[in-house]
Amino acid sequence: MVDFLTPSERSKRMSSIRSKDTKPEISLRKAVHQLGLRYRLGGAGLPGKPDLVFSRHKSVVFVHGCFWHRHLECNVASNPKSNPDFWNAKFERNVNRDRRVTSELEALGWRVIVVWECQVSARSRLGPTALQLAKQIACPG
Repeated sequence: MVDFLTPSERSKRMSSIRSKDTKPEISLRKAVHQLGLRYRLGGAGLPGKPDLVFSRHKSVVFVHGCFWHRHLECNVASNPKSNPDFWNAKFERNVNRDRRVTSELEALGWRVIVVWECQVSARSRLGPTALQLAKQIACPG
């Protein structure tokens, strides 16, 4: 399939993809806050810049986009048909970076929790996901 956008149009579209304050992240933040959990944003000084940092509980949360971080068996994590070599390499780098960052954080004594975009994008799934996250953070083990 031929790309229907010019390189400058493609660049503009790709640059508008947010890396922080995404809709799934904001939804989860609001839900967790309503449950009484307090957190910091951005994880300054921590590997990988976690989305939510629960210092008191020594836990960090990453809200991963299913497409970019390759959520297994998720419909959102489809493979683009054009330029597959580029995309496969890109996805592999993302997944490898996620593994490395998780290992680094765990070595520093942090508990790493990943919440997937598809787990919070629908209201019907957001509440149960936030409750499960709160249990994981407040009652480890």
